[in-house]
Amino acid sequence: MAEMRDNSAWVRRFHPSPKSNVRLVCLPHAGGSASFYFPMSQALSPAIDVLCLQYPGRQERRLEPGIENIPDYADAIAAELKPWLDVPTAFFGHSMGAVLAYEVALRLEREGTGPVALFASGRRAPSRYREENVHRRDDDGIVREMQLLSGTDARVLGDEEILRMVLPAIRSDYTAIETYRSEPGAAVRAPITVFTGDRDPRTSLEEAEAWRAHTEGEFDIQVFPGGHFFLANHSAKIIEIVSAKISAVGSQQH
Repeated sequence: MAEMRDNSAWVRRFHPSPKSNVRLVCLPHAGGSASFYFPMSQALSPAIDVLCLQYPGRQERRLEPGIENIPDYADAIAAELKPWLDVPTAFFGHSMGAVLAYEVALRLEREGTGPVALFASGRRAPSRYREENVHRRDDDGIVREMQLLSGTDARVLGDEEILRMVLPAIRSDYTAIETYRSEPGAAVRAPITVFTGDRDPRTSLEEAEAWRAHTEGEFDIQVFPGGHFFLANHSAKIIEIVSAKISAVGSQQH
């Protein structure tokens, strides 16, 4: 059934690996697109079948309205992933994607089809709240935030026409993540591995450690030198850890 849905609006399967007995779903950051995970997909193929999510409002979905709250986002993603859960599946999310991975996992676990592992990168725990209002800034204010986090290609920031196309999606994403409130006391059964940068202006080490309270399973935290997009400079090590953990889970399931 999954083979029939390779070209759905939400799913990008850059390196189909139908013989793999494990799958990884990758969820991008606010304003991010599926192509952010192309290198990870390439590195993990063919041992792990990687699905990269494409949110509405960007790239070929740029004419679709963005989603402005996390519950609706998570509901839509959970529904989209159901045909893909025929093999043990793990989630990897960066920044807003980490929160979405967690919320989707909660939904799927209620139906008995939750992920076997959750990788939360570059985001404080769902229970750690900060007052943030980037989504209420003018366009220049949003651009300044993007520059601060250094997660957007400088060529995009320098091209006003491209910026005008992507800013609505970025604003929608920031609205969703900045108005998000987690369900008190909620936790997934899946083990959680946290990746964090030691100089991330949006996540302290304590805030990253607080993910421990959000799993009933094993917890691991990996700290890397760098800011919010630390993973760009440590992709090989992160991919190595992800591969080892997923492969271990996959062998247990069969």
